[in-house]
Amino acid sequence: MYSVKEVSSILQLTEHTIRYYTDQKLVPNLQRDKHNNRIFNDESINWLQCIKHLRKCGMSVENIKAYIDLCLKGDSTIRARYEIMKKQRSIAFAQLEEAQQRAQYIDNKANNYLDFINNVISDDNKAN
Repeated sequence: MYSVKEVSSILQLTEHTIRYYTDQKLVPNLQRDKHNNRIFNDESINWLQCIKHLRKCGMSVENIKAYIDLCLKGDSTIRARYEIMKKQRSIAFAQLEEAQQRAQYIDNKANNYLDFINNVISDDNKAN
């Protein structure tokens, strides 16, 4: 069993974020100790990992809650869950493409400055 602080370190989420997700009922079957502190097992950490990735793709907390509710309903919701994941996959790949474009832009800028530093190009040819 893990504390909020331990889960925060494992998942690289803030303690506040973890508490918020649990308050929003996004972690099914959340357990508490005798002092009413949240405690997490491997299954709850897996839920939080999923939530983290879905949020990074821009999914709202409300839509994540709907997805989790579908998961809890069992196999009859597999097609609906598949459609949700298919949509999120598309969003994730679009974000990846945008990130690659930004990285390429920065790489080009850095190379341009390096050429200027090494006197390969003149001051007139360097970009801002």
